[in-house]
Amino acid sequence: MAELPCRQIMIVDDDVFILEVIEELFEPEGIDVITAESGDACIAELEKGFRGVILMDIMMPRKDGWETIEEMIARDLMDGNVVAMLTAKDIPDAKLEGLKEHVIDYITKPFEADEIVAVVKGYLDYLA
Repeated sequence: MAELPCRQIMIVDDDVFILEVIEELFEPEGIDVITAESGDACIAELEKGFRGVILMDIMMPRKDGWETIEEMIARDLMDGNVVAMLTAKDIPDAKLEGLKEHVIDYITKPFEADEIVAVVKGYLDYLA
């Protein structure tokens, strides 16, 4: 029996409103949404076996998005995942330079609902 294609995303953001909006956008599309309110919660989900598209906020307390990605790399948790930054920062900061090979996209908030759904579906197809 063929394995079902990956149809899940994780949104990592300390803003509960963003977590809820992403859930409301993707669940009607038949895409499972895992929410993580911190970098540590993201790492915990990855250790439980999450594989899919990760929408990562940059500015979070304790561990920012860049530090979370660095930890994912150090713990060998990148396989089977695609990371796209989802951030209010218009211009990528210098940390992107060193992590470019691990970040597929840089999406700025506010985002257009139909555009983000289309982009993420494309990444899910890429993983399938």
